[in-house]
Amino acid sequence: MPIIHVNMLEGRTEEQKRKIAEGIVEVMVKEAKVKEEAVRIIFNDMKGENLAIGKKLAKE
Repeated sequence: MPIIHVNMLEGRTEEQKRKIAEGIVEVMVKEAKVKEEAVRIIFNDMKGENLAIGKKLAKE
């Protein structure tokens, strides 16, 4: 059972997350040969102050 973590800045809608999940599942079924119902996806919504890109926080 693959468990996939998606870390991204907060702000995506449920519909956007649903579409992202559909795309990930399609790839896993095709390339990893797993059953659709076996794929687990965990969305981690991060605040901009919790992610640094280089020397700057993502919220800057």
